[in-house]
Amino acid sequence: MAPKATARIRDIGSRGGRRALHNRSPGRPQLHRVHSARFRALCSRERLLASFGNNVVRLSTANTYSYQKVDILFQDYVEQLLHPQDPNSLGNDTLYFFGDNNFTEWASLFRHYIPPPFSLLGTTPAYSFGIAGTGSGVPFHWHGPGFSEVIYGRKRWFLYPPEKTPEFHPNKTTLAWLQDTYPTLTPSTRPLECTVQAGEVLYFPDRWWHATFNLDTSVFISTFLS
Repeated sequence: MAPKATARIRDIGSRGGRRALHNRSPGRPQLHRVHSARFRALCSRERLLASFGNNVVRLSTANTYSYQKVDILFQDYVEQLLHPQDPNSLGNDTLYFFGDNNFTEWASLFRHYIPPPFSLLGTTPAYSFGIAGTGSGVPFHWHGPGFSEVIYGRKRWFLYPPEKTPEFHPNKTTLAWLQDTYPTLTPSTRPLECTVQAGEVLYFPDRWWHATFNLDTSVFISTFLS
């Protein structure tokens, strides 16, 4: 039987924690600690390739609108495309494994997953599994509320409330935004930001703008609430 998940809340702040969030309501981002050792063991490179290497997976482009979809063997993705982000590549030239591979396809893995021990009334969870290389990420976008858990690696998040549209180009990668736009932001225009470590899960509220940046090769899973 899988171990029961536990959690610890940690505040999210801007750079250096100067604008920490202390209002732990569903309308604010929150960072939690969770423990799911069994699922983590099943998500190692060796175990995933042994279980799913010959499966066809669908990749999407790493831009805000993700128009292009490409089908590829999971083993080919891991061995050929799971590399550090090219800083000169546009989002629609960057293929990303996330969002188009559902619970049914990964059922033998997901049955060991313990969702975050939190919920919102009136919502139903849907899972999306992802694996991405160092420096990759998705530029700013928004959708409904949910949780994003890091299984391996570290993922940097940048968040703005719904009423504050960030400055970004929808077809430039998060790496390009960090190099070109982020250094020009004034203190009042900087996003809230945090690093989600392995074994942590971030709650993102409804309609909050967010961009992600993988500091390492990362394995992660998101729970979308709708």
